[in-house]
Amino acid sequence: MAAGETTAAEDGATAAPLRLIRDVARISTAGFSGVFKKDCADLARRVSLLAHLLEEIRDSKKIQENGEVVVGPTSSSSSSYLSYISDVTVALQAAKRLVSAANNFDDSKNGATKKFFFQFQCVTWKLEKALTNLPYDDFDISEEVQEQVDLIRAQLRRATERYGGPLNSTLLCRALSQPLDKEINPFHPSNRSLIDCLHVENIGIIDHQAGLKSSPSQGNGSVHHAVDDVDKKESSSNDISAPKDSSDGADIEKLDENKKLDSPIIPDDFLCPISLELMRDPVIVATGQTYERSYIQRWIDCGNTTCPKTQQKLRHVTLTPNYVLRSLISQWCTKHNMEQPTLLTNGRIKTSDGSFRHVSADIISSVGTLVRSLSSRSLDEQRAAVSEIRSLSKRSTENRILLAELGAIPILVNMLTSVDCLIQDNAVTSILNLSIYDNNKGLIMLANAIPSIVQVLRSGSNEAKENSAATLFSLSLADENKIIIGASGAIPELVDLLKNGSSRGKKDAATALFNLCIYHGNKGRAVRAGIITALLKMLTESSSVMVDEALTILSVLSTHQEAKAAIVKASTIPVLVDLVRTGLPRNKENACAILLSLCKRDKENLACLSRLGGVIPLTELAKNGTERAKRKASSLLENLRKLQQL
Repeated sequence: MAAGETTAAEDGATAAPLRLIRDVARISTAGFSGVFKKDCADLARRVSLLAHLLEEIRDSKKIQENGEVVVGPTSSSSSSYLSYISDVTVALQAAKRLVSAANNFDDSKNGATKKFFFQFQCVTWKLEKALTNLPYDDFDISEEVQEQVDLIRAQLRRATERYGGPLNSTLLCRALSQPLDKEINPFHPSNRSLIDCLHVENIGIIDHQAGLKSSPSQGNGSVHHAVDDVDKKESSSNDISAPKDSSDGADIEKLDENKKLDSPIIPDDFLCPISLELMRDPVIVATGQTYERSYIQRWIDCGNTTCPKTQQKLRHVTLTPNYVLRSLISQWCTKHNMEQPTLLTNGRIKTSDGSFRHVSADIISSVGTLVRSLSSRSLDEQRAAVSEIRSLSKRSTENRILLAELGAIPILVNMLTSVDCLIQDNAVTSILNLSIYDNNKGLIMLANAIPSIVQVLRSGSNEAKENSAATLFSLSLADENKIIIGASGAIPELVDLLKNGSSRGKKDAATALFNLCIYHGNKGRAVRAGIITALLKMLTESSSVMVDEALTILSVLSTHQEAKAAIVKASTIPVLVDLVRTGLPRNKENACAILLSLCKRDKENLACLSRLGGVIPLTELAKNGTERAKRKASSLLENLRKLQQL
């Protein structure tokens, strides 16, 4: 043990590992450089996250000051507790030594570089092994920290495999048979074949570029020969005794290993940098990096304001779905006959915050049967199934996740084109309900639902049109979807519903149009579809109950040059002045905001406002209106004064 490194039993069992974590954090704070900059940073980050675990163990009521376990079915003695802490401490000592040695390393000697790669492999394995089978209940570990430890273990396990490439198990065979406090020297003469077996080509895929290339002759054949050499040397080596059991169990292990060798290597870009797992719902953060939604959302929810991979400050916390990458992952999984990642695992549903909720096997089975019934040849069975799914999707988030996981969305999208009105109505309503869960929005877009939804909006029943408009609003909450929906031909159909729909249909259309017109490119589309005429009618009809909605949409449109010209041409200024004079407080505020957009730096419109007697109601509003209304009215009055001075 290095000098100055405290044993696990001194000054409280957790004092030593916590001290080591702080030491690694201090080294990390100074920054890493050299060939292994990324490796050191990743290892240091994972080590620092273990502080929460050890602090909870230290503060546990089941652990006495002297390190003895008071209660616990799996760790009833202090020896087992101290043994676990000792394993963690030794692993942390190895991690500290490694990041200290590898930091600033910039040696071009191939052998030395390989040695460090091997040490990173061993250390990540040691840490993962030390965290395996952690008795959470014995230490009073909170659920949040349990999830964090499981995440760290998954990262370490994946990192170990990637360091070793396809020879992972062979390379670690000797380490597995040694106590954790023994270091493996791959350059010992008896271990020389370990270095020969290191597949340096594959090491290059680890989150950085090592700039190493193995010799051209080192293909699959040489790898298999190297494995044979290792097996032979292990049987005769005096350094480390190889397992001597050659039972059927060993043969099965060998078969499993062969399967691993045959399995395709997942491209780095498909792995979440946090979990190191294949992404199911990749999202882009402000720095341009892509993460699995649930993991980056949990990172943000914990109060972090930086990008985990680049450590850059996040300018905003908007998560943008990466549809292109998701599609590539789906295609890659299909090509390699791999099961695509899912939120449904071992009877548990993974929610957007990363937590799990249990679902009984009976429920999964019954919902699965229901989803399959959607594809039945019997029209009656289809009607019954889609009606039940409409009901289920309305009840809870868990149902929305489960239905999506069991493949309901693509089938429901296909049902939008059904000639059966009842099926079409229930299908579009089910999609509306499913879209409430944010993760499902991406799945609906991937299923190419927009053209079919627009078709229902154009020719469906009144109820189907209303729910289609509501669905477009729900999907448009994601900014990137505003562009797709706007380009799909949806806006003219929504404007038509705004003009001719039922009371509820008009409200749904107005809400969708408002949200779509937040994107500047959709404002011109709305104007060309005749939205200004429809909005003016809503403002002037005595029976209209949608003045608020009309003014809100006009306020968004009035910043667009084409929309501004259309609003003025439709003789809207007199109507707005009237609303400033007699409208409700909120209506006065919005009308004044629109007038400011129309008249600012426009002498003709300002002159029109003055001729219509706008000064008096604006002066009143500047004194007694809402705070926003006061600002807008004062600005308009200032512009009018400047006009009079010319």
